[in-house]
Amino acid sequence: MDEWKDTKLEEVLDFGNGKVKPQNDGIIPIYGGNGILGFGDESNYKGETIIIGRVGAYCGSVYFENRPIWISDNALSAKPKGRNNTKFLYYFLKNVDLNQWAGGSSHPLVTQSLLNSLEFSICLDPEIQKSIASILSSLDDKIDLLHRQNQTLEKMAETLFRKWFVEEAKEDWVEGKFVNEFDFSMGASPPGESYNEEGNGIPMYQGNADFGFRFPTNRVFTTDPKRFAKKFDTIISVRAPVGEQNMANEECCIGRGVAAFRFKANNSFYSYTFYKIKSLMNDIKQFNETGTVFGSISKTDLENIEIMMPDFESIKRFQSSAKPIDDKIMENTIQIHSLTALRDTLLPKLMSGEVRV
Repeated sequence: MDEWKDTKLEEVLDFGNGKVKPQNDGIIPIYGGNGILGFGDESNYKGETIIIGRVGAYCGSVYFENRPIWISDNALSAKPKGRNNTKFLYYFLKNVDLNQWAGGSSHPLVTQSLLNSLEFSICLDPEIQKSIASILSSLDDKIDLLHRQNQTLEKMAETLFRKWFVEEAKEDWVEGKFVNEFDFSMGASPPGESYNEEGNGIPMYQGNADFGFRFPTNRVFTTDPKRFAKKFDTIISVRAPVGEQNMANEECCIGRGVAAFRFKANNSFYSYTFYKIKSLMNDIKQFNETGTVFGSISKTDLENIEIMMPDFESIKRFQSSAKPIDDKIMENTIQIHSLTALRDTLLPKLMSGEVRV
């Protein structure tokens, strides 16, 4: 593998410090260690640029942009030297996990000097770099397209819900309580010794840290579940913070930080349940202000939320219209997970030369 040589990063990349972000609002993305912080009216980098988190919790995080941007003072820039491919080097930096070399114990820090001194086996053939970057970029582009499509689809369903149940609400609909329309279960934590990350038992969700765009991520499992959510139940976080929302994509255990909901009259009306609860989030999130240490919402609090109760035929009509939209979102989400797993499997193999292009 003559194309792969032990090389210091300073031989392939020029690093630079960011600057204090501009005060005026605009359309130029302002990057920090945790991604886009906001938008300003100035740029300090143009064209293909790698952004690296410099300090704190996001130290060593890596982003790529190909448009005018401003890099703030808690991040670094990186530009390729010679014929090296920017996108290839972006993926290379993501693969090596720069945070492991950060200095400082309580406040991690990555500096230009540190980055310049790091040495790795790097492919130096520009054509191979380009091919590797193309493969990984094609996967990322597909993932990004599916994410954007999901956001558009969800807004379509939200707009439909608002039109039918808010703007065109009927005078004969009655007021009721949350508990009149939905069955729900409050989570309970299994014994700590039943927890594992090896996939033994069933997935357990403890709160918003497990939640994704639509479905939660399997991180922790339990062999002694106490409370359950069924497939397609709407689930929300009920503690610190209150009101993050997802949908169960399989039967799972819900810990004390999660509650699960389904429509009383027909448990299969998961789309109506999801968007009705989404429409009540302002009421639910008010409970973030309660409690002495952190927000929480109780079973009684949920039961007593006041709602408008549409007639069953209107709900049935919405479910029929929204379900195909929702099903497409779920199909896309499953595809996103598959493509992400493929990319994450290929990344180290392509970077090491184990898989050749």
